[in-house]
Amino acid sequence: MEKFIYKKSAGITALSASMKEFTYKKHAHREYAMGVTLRGIQQYNLDGHKQLSYPNGVMLFNPEQTHDGMAHDETGLDYVMLYLEPELLQEITGQKELIRFADPIVYDAGLKRKVLNLSHAILNEKEEAYCSELAVSLTDTLARTDLDTSSRKDDTLIMKAKDIIHSNLQGVLKLDEICDELQLSKYKFIRLFNNHTGISPYQYFLNSKVQQAKQIIEKQKDIYEAVAACGFVDLAHLNKHFKSVYGITAHDYVVNIR
Repeated sequence: MEKFIYKKSAGITALSASMKEFTYKKHAHREYAMGVTLRGIQQYNLDGHKQLSYPNGVMLFNPEQTHDGMAHDETGLDYVMLYLEPELLQEITGQKELIRFADPIVYDAGLKRKVLNLSHAILNEKEEAYCSELAVSLTDTLARTDLDTSSRKDDTLIMKAKDIIHSNLQGVLKLDEICDELQLSKYKFIRLFNNHTGISPYQYFLNSKVQQAKQIIEKQKDIYEAVAACGFVDLAHLNKHFKSVYGITAHDYVVNIR
């Protein structure tokens, strides 16, 4: 049975998921993500490398790190995931530079316990102050063991391209305008973007629209405002793309977070 439950507290989103046949399409999140596979084996491709997350391992994703996701075999899997905005993680840890996770999966019993504790607290709607305390404890453990602040920064051209894309999410992707601005041919830009991010400009554009819609839904609790503001044809269009990234439709997500 496919099940995706989202809850949010203290600025952190928690996901409890069970999946067997569902497959996430290639996408990326603005947030940091960290999670634990509770049952089964989770398979995904990250930066061109196949990863297998077994129970006891902690999965770590950097912001805008492209990945997909599925159950490794027919038994399916259960897992929890936490999503933290970059600014929030920097605020909690006191780091000024962009923090990067050094390894995609780590096997650390203490870190696993703290991810599970915070996930359980948010999903069970514990008091926000308690969730905030657990978040500090979790990030303290991360800062001691699994962070790397020396990772490379985004290429300047790709950062500029992303800025242009984000400035027009309610419209259509205008590759010609982006390429004129960057002084690159269309095909060179597509290849460069793919090589740098692991995803096409158009798929990045769609994912960014979905993420903006998610933010509007969280703030306004209004899926139709998200449809209009993000330039989706209708609710069915938003639901289709929302489900490919988050496992549930936008309609079901707004019910989750109310």
